[in-house]
Amino acid sequence: MAITKQKKKEMVERLSKELASSTTAIVGTFTKLTVAQDFELRKSVREAGGHYRVVKNKLASRAATGTKVEPALKNLKGVSSVAYTAGDPVSLAKAMSAWVEKNAEFQFKVGIIDGRLISFQEIDALAKLPSKEELFSKLLYLINAPAQRLASVINATGRNVAVVINQAVEQNKFAAAPAGAAAPVAAAPATEAAAAPAATEAAPEMKAEAAPEATSEAASEPSAS
Repeated sequence: MAITKQKKKEMVERLSKELASSTTAIVGTFTKLTVAQDFELRKSVREAGGHYRVVKNKLASRAATGTKVEPALKNLKGVSSVAYTAGDPVSLAKAMSAWVEKNAEFQFKVGIIDGRLISFQEIDALAKLPSKEELFSKLLYLINAPAQRLASVINATGRNVAVVINQAVEQNKFAAAPAGAAAPVAAAPATEAAAAPAATEAAPEMKAEAAPEATSEAASEPSAS
């Protein structure tokens, strides 16, 4: 059944809109894919954050005009399909390569990343690189490793201190001092307190004894007249 001009226009506009934000595309070809195989491929690409379409060569070329993936969709021949994404190119390459390994009916034609064309050998090499998620995980590990080591040292130190204290308690190294040892210290203030009243009582007696002596001396002195 022939595709009408209106239908072709709609297909080009839809694909052009999707390709406008894409930075990576992988073009392939296939023979005799079953419905189940096609479904699994689309599912793998979708889980990698991309889209997958079987395309008409001329329509794909027209839809890609002015986009970053345009060079990869120019002058296509034979049966063509394209997987594209605005996300991680490694994740898309991994998904496609993993599926292709199980389905020999599919072969890569060409790929493109940020305007740079790559061969099918480079697509396989790209699939072996760590994904963004894997890189982020490794980066976070490197960032957190010093803090984790510090925390381990602090926790180990705390445990060691607790063990030492526990052993000291078991060996009665923290036992209270004998009661008699504190007595001399407490007795000193008591002695000083007892001496104070005695000194106070002695003061009036000294004054009383001194008074008669002063009177007798005054009586014995001759009158100035």
